[in-house]
Amino acid sequence: MANPLVITYKILLLGGVGLIVILGIVIGLSVSKGVISSEEYAIFVEPFKDEQDLFVMARVTIQNVGNEPLTNVRANFGGGDIQELGTLTPGQKIIISPPPDNALEFVMVTADEGIFVSKAYRTPIKMPGMMGS
Repeated sequence: MANPLVITYKILLLGGVGLIVILGIVIGLSVSKGVISSEEYAIFVEPFKDEQDLFVMARVTIQNVGNEPLTNVRANFGGGDIQELGTLTPGQKIIISPPPDNALEFVMVTADEGIFVSKAYRTPIKMPGMMGS
C-alpha cells in the first residue's frame, strides 16, 4: 500500500498544476482580445495626431476585431472629408491618413453591419528632451 503522505502531495501537486493551467488560459484569452473575438461584428478605431513645431502628423488605425467581414467601411474626418475603405476581413488592420487641411478634431467610422464609432484624436504627452516638446 502506498504511503498516504505521498498520495496527498501528488494530489496537491496536480491541483496546483491544474490551477496554473486554468489561470494561464483565462489570462491568455483576455490578453488576446484583438485576435480572438466573441462578437460577430466589431471594430477598433484609434485616431492619433502628433503636433510638431513645423507640421502635424496624423493617422487613424482601423481594425476589424469581429468574426465576420465588415462591408462598406467608411471613415468620416469631418468637414466633408470622407474616405471609402471597402470591406475589412476579420483581423485586417489598416492605417490611413486624413486629408491635408483637415481640422483633425474627430473621426467617425461606419459600416453596413451597424457599426458606428466616433472618436477624438489622441495626442501624445510631450516630454522634455523629446522631439516636438
